[in-house]
Formats: sequence, structure tokens, C-alpha cells
Amino acid sequence: MSARTHLLAAGAFAVGTSGYVVSGVLPAVSEELHVSHATAGQLLTAFAIAYAISSPLLAALTGRWERRTLLVAALGVSAAGNLLAAIAPNYELLLVARVVSALGAAVYTPGATLFATVLNPPEHRGRAVALVFGGLTTSLVLGVPASNLLGGPLGYRGVFAVIAVVSALAAVALRLWLPSLDAPPAVGLRARFAPAADRRVLMVLALTVLACLAAFSVFNFIAPLLAETAGVSGGAVGALLVAYGLGAMAGNWGAGRLTDRFDTGRLLLVLFGACVVVLATLPLTTTTPVTAAVALFAWGALTWSANPPIQSRLIQLAPANSGLLLSLNASAIYLGVGLSGVFGGLVVDRFGLVPLAPVAALPAVVALVLLVFALRPVQEPKALVVTSPAAGSLARQWK
Repeated sequence: MSARTHLLAAGAFAVGTSGYVVSGVLPAVSEELHVSHATAGQLLTAFAIAYAISSPLLAALTGRWERRTLLVAALGVSAAGNLLAAIAPNYELLLVARVVSALGAAVYTPGATLFATVLNPPEHRGRAVALVFGGLTTSLVLGVPASNLLGGPLGYRGVFAVIAVVSALAAVALRLWLPSLDAPPAVGLRARFAPAADRRVLMVLALTVLACLAAFSVFNFIAPLLAETAGVSGGAVGALLVAYGLGAMAGNWGAGRLTDRFDTGRLLLVLFGACVVVLATLPLTTTTPVTAAVALFAWGALTWSANPPIQSRLIQLAPANSGLLLSLNASAIYLGVGLSGVFGGLVVDRFGLVPLAPVAALPAVVALVLLVFALRPVQEPKALVVTSPAAGSLARQWK
């Protein structure tokens, strides 16, 4: 693999930390700006919504940009958003700053993923995608805890300033050491969005939404859930979340290699099946700190292992429009994350914390059923004289 793929992963680490940083400094934001925790939490929602809406639109609008310039500009926008957050005098301007940061991240993540597949040979596509997404998982393991620790001596404004500097340095590194890469051939707006209507693409995007909905419905409430099932709190919860993050890194890394070796549809079938089992049994496997660490490691690994095969599949479906499809997949991720807050909250209000994980496994079951039907061979009726070119497409779509 090209060593320059690590530069793309470093940029993903910067924008990933930018996206998740509010969770680490939320109490400080609430106290300094005199807003409630719930209001401060809307900074996360604003980032997610802005990302989900803007990613495919910006992919279409910047389709003719030279790719290295696009990534450098995206990191520059992210850096500007974080700098604005560092100096914002009130909550309203901080909210605007989070939207600006989201616009940069919405362009960078799918753009970097596509760039990585061009830098590397086709047989290493899965590993290249996994390496870029490894930057995002590393931001969960290192970036967010580090922002929480730096929030004490630097304040939340200092944390945003540090992220702005890291993003700017990543932009400079990409400009200096990445090769230039021409944009794909020009196509009309209607033709550019045409693959989004392909039912195979829609199925892949549905899998992304369902996977994120299932995983983050539980992850949003993981601290109180662990307190109830394993009796842990404070620093012990942080240590267990490190186990989850390490699992995420391992799963993402391993899935990249498996994607290069196995059929993506059958690989996803195994991953989603295992995820259903782990989620459904989470209340039984998190009863002690030790078993909780093992369960969270496995859960993190399975959750983040879906990204490489899903994104590789999208690239295979429409290579000419893969940038747009990766942007749509990024939007699907944030759509699932956004819906998970509503879904998880409703489950907790109605049934309590302990049943949350088994109930949240249901969206993963739906995804599993979709995959099973997609993998079933479809036989054409023998009585037909004129065959349709669409016949049997469902059976072929995951081959």
C-alpha cells in the first residue's frame, strides 16, 4: 500500500476529532455559555445534520475540482470552523461554527476514501478504505479522551484551537506530499445522481443506516447502562470505552483485509449476524467489569468492521460516481446516528436501560434479512420466451 495513505488517515483523524469533540467538552461549554447540557448537546446534532445534508450536495458541486485541492480546501474549512468555535463569544455563533466544521468534514471523509482507492492497487482497496476510516476510529480512542483531558488546563476554547491547528497542519502535509489527481470526467447533474436511484445502492445505504441505528442507540446510553449492569462509573467507564475503541480499530483493520479476500455480501452477512448476537446478549455479558471489557471490545470490532465492505461495494457499483456514493454513505451514517438518539430515547423511556440493547438489535436483524434475500438466487420462469435484462439482478447484485 502507498505510504501516503497514512496522510489521508491523519486528515480523517483531524475531522473525526472535530466531529466528536463536543462529547468531551460538553460540561465546560454548558457552564461557560450558561446553557443546559441538553442545549449544549445540540451542537452534536447540528454537526450531524449539516454533514448529512451537505455531503452529497457538496460532492456534486465540487465534482470538477482537482482532488488534492479539494481535500486541502476541506481541511481548511474544518480548521476555520474550529477556529471560529474557539473565539465564538456566544452559543449561537458556536452553533454556526459547528456547521462550518461539518461542511469541511462532509467533503473530506468521502473524498479521502476515494483518493486512497486511487493511490493503491485494486486488490488493496479494502485495506485502503479501512486505513482512512482508521483515522476516524483513532479519533474515538485518542482524540476525544485527549480533548477531555485538555479541556481542564486549556478550556473548551483551547481544545477547539488545538483541533484547528491539527487540521491546518494536515492540510499543509497533504498539499506537500500528495500527488495531484484530476477530477473524474464531467457529467450532468442528473447523470451524476442517477446511481442513487439504483436499488442495489439503496440497499447498501439502508444497511448503513440500520447498522448505525442499532449500534449508536446503545452507545449513546452506554455510561448509564454499564452503571446498571456492571456497577461501574467514572474512570471505570472511560477504561471500558477504551476497550470499545480498541475493538473498533481492530475490527476496521481486519475487515479491510477480509474485504480484499472475500465476497462483500457474504462478509456482511457474517458480520451482521454476529452483531445481532452481541447486541442481544449485551445485558448478560456486561455484568462485571472484565466481561464488559470483552463484550465492548467485540461489539466495537463488529460495529466498525462494516465500513470497509460497504464502501468497497459502493465503489464497485458505480466507479465513475463513487465520490457521490461515498458522500451518500457518509450521510447515511449520520442519518443513522441522528435517528439512534430518538430510537434509543423512546426505548429507554418505555422499557428502561437493560432491554435497550436487545431491542436495538432489531434493526440489525432487519439488515440481516435484507442481506439474506439479496443473496438468494432468483430463477427465471421456464415458460418465459422473452427474458428481461432485469431478471436475476437481485441474485447478481452481491456477487
